[in-house]
Amino acid sequence: MKFFLISDNIDTKMGMRIAGIEGVVAHTAEEVSAALSEAVNDEDIAVVLMTEICSKLCQKKVYDIKLNYRRPLIVEIPDRHGSNGISDSISRYIEESIGIKL
Repeated sequence: MKFFLISDNIDTKMGMRIAGIEGVVAHTAEEVSAALSEAVNDEDIAVVLMTEICSKLCQKKVYDIKLNYRRPLIVEIPDRHGSNGISDSISRYIEESIGIKL
């Protein structure tokens, strides 16, 4: 099982590549959606790391995969400019999935 990165910038991709994680750079919702579909269809990919910007481009598809698929696990990571409210994202995910407001 391996990791896969979907990033909006080359810096994050290169940093993850140094750590041995392959990935793609995507700037449009279509590119992110295609990369997600590829990751879901690849049996070897267990974890998809996504920068916050990429996650927001395909928010509905990301939530669908998180809620309805056994794999891959999708993890939202801050981009090179820092976090834009990752705790808000986690709280919103919990609220939407099980109906508990934190």
